[in-house]
Amino acid sequence: MSEHYLLTREKLQDEANHGMINTVVAVFPDLYGRLVGKRFDVEYFLESTIDHGTHACNYLLTVDMEMEPVAGYQFANWDRGYGDFHLAPDLNTLRPASWLNQTAIVLCDVTSESLHELLPVAPRSLLKSQIEQLGELGYAAKTASELEYYLYENSYKSLGREGFHQLQPSSWYIEDYHMLQGSRDEPYNQEFRESLKFSGIPVESSKGEWGCGQQELNIRYADILEMADRHILLKQCGKELANKMDCSVTFMAKPSDQMAGSSCHVHLSLWDKEDTNVFIGSETLSSMRCSDTFRWFLGGWIAHAAEFMVFYAPNVNSYKRFRSGSWAPTMLAWSPDNRTAGFRIVGTGPSLRIECRIPGADCNPYLTYAAMLASGMDGIRNQIEPPAAFDGNAYNAESGQLPSDLKAATELFANSEFVQQVLGEDVTEHYAHFFRTEQTAYDQAVTDWELKRYFERI
Repeated sequence: MSEHYLLTREKLQDEANHGMINTVVAVFPDLYGRLVGKRFDVEYFLESTIDHGTHACNYLLTVDMEMEPVAGYQFANWDRGYGDFHLAPDLNTLRPASWLNQTAIVLCDVTSESLHELLPVAPRSLLKSQIEQLGELGYAAKTASELEYYLYENSYKSLGREGFHQLQPSSWYIEDYHMLQGSRDEPYNQEFRESLKFSGIPVESSKGEWGCGQQELNIRYADILEMADRHILLKQCGKELANKMDCSVTFMAKPSDQMAGSSCHVHLSLWDKEDTNVFIGSETLSSMRCSDTFRWFLGGWIAHAAEFMVFYAPNVNSYKRFRSGSWAPTMLAWSPDNRTAGFRIVGTGPSLRIECRIPGADCNPYLTYAAMLASGMDGIRNQIEPPAAFDGNAYNAESGQLPSDLKAATELFANSEFVQQVLGEDVTEHYAHFFRTEQTAYDQAVTDWELKRYFERI
């Protein structure tokens, strides 16, 4: 099993002694879901960082995509001097980064510099808080992210120099499940699968998707925190591997208006302390058998999906994926094994689970998973019933419209009493400011579309 490649302190020391690892990358996810952190000499990491952690500037949870400090955050700002927070390595995540040379990687929790308590605004902290509350109900969650991405022949460096024009997809017709066209992409995808496997991230499969150069790579399901970590490392590996192979991949939700968007379908089930799937039951719901816990969790998840939409679709581009007939849902409908619905029920017995098809490949998994758990737990606590199962094409549903853009979704989030109750007012305002900042950056940008449309003819 791929998990056997995970590192302990002793294995890291042994590999360092034999010259197999000389660098440890200590990282954490920022608000966008990017990994940020430091590279350590392995000997220093083993002597100091592994037990005592390290520090980083707290502006990292307030910056924009260009790493510019953004005014208006209470958590950290110029008036407060942009101090440090503490990074505590989670040794359960220590593994080789097999796609890098002689390197290991470890994910860190972001804590206060003085008390070393989890900082609530950090994405990993948000998820760990919801996991703790789920444990108090007697449950654990198992999840899987199905990530899609586009593969291009262009290198990141050439695209950056040329303004991201003239993208050349790796294949020139839709390759969904297509073996011949998919073989053209196999040199990259095979390396991707192997790199994940040898980094302790077990892989199921990869396949062509419904776009030119579009791919899907599935890794095995796991406990929810481990799956969020695997998700974020998959993206890091995919990009760094592409960089090394002089090509590029993107996890944008909609890189082209001519092609399908890239999804992150999330599968979730709840398990008790005896490791039994508690979604299994004898109650009848639509055409299926399930438990009350399943029904109420589904009801809560659907009831709060619009309020938490920014945690599923976090930027302006995210909303361009939601189009009728696009394989991305537009309505808050659920149905057994129906890919037009936002919530698709799949599996039987121990594999019974809910598949949420709303998130895009651009989602931050820690935020997405935190929203899922918070919503579903509210369903259990308050016995929220789901709407009737939808039969047919859910794009034709007459109610349950998802927010259609980031601006509308942000205001629903910011003004939601439920979100403020779950996250707290300070954390809610922190993220509302983050999403508003992203919207403002887009509103003030001059796009190629505008130049083509107005430059000469207006």
